[in-house]
Amino acid sequence: MADSYRGVFGAIPYAFRATESWTMRAYAALGALTAGFVALVVTLGLVVWMGETVSAQGGTFLFSRSLFVVAGLGAVGPLLAPILFVARRHRRGDPVAATYDRWMGVAGFLFLASLYLGMVISAPEGLRDPSGSAAVNALYALPQPAGIVPPVAAALAVFATHFRLRGGADDDATADDDATAGGDATADSREST
Repeated sequence: MADSYRGVFGAIPYAFRATESWTMRAYAALGALTAGFVALVVTLGLVVWMGETVSAQGGTFLFSRSLFVVAGLGAVGPLLAPILFVARRHRRGDPVAATYDRWMGVAGFLFLASLYLGMVISAPEGLRDPSGSAAVNALYALPQPAGIVPPVAAALAVFATHFRLRGGADDDATADDDATAGGDATADSREST
């Protein structure tokens, strides 16, 4: 199975096949589609923007174009990160916690939800649809620059989940060894009394 792992595009189906977690499988499919859609929208948006500003001089316009690309990568990177982490973990056989794949899928879904929240918060006034929902109205009431907070927090959660659960197999084994040693010590003390 390791032969089918060829970079980012090979890692997505590899992670889907290698994991036993249905949460991660669902996220691998949905996250990859979403990342592809975001990459397509950012690319087409950049092409349109470049066409509209082709006569403009360099400076601020060139900087804002590159910032647009960085923002797009900032959305695609954390979308693909859980998939890539799981693929890498299975390819290398890294010791991780037993629930690693499932929690990476959950963290990926959390990032997807945070992208939606960020878009609702930062939606321009003309695109805001009046809603009877108190939650949506509360999100609309937040200042538009606050729309970056949910995706950034969720992206940090994706990486924190990875760092927290990697190497978990060694920790679990150590805990089991300690529990066994403690059980043996208790049994020995009972026999001596």
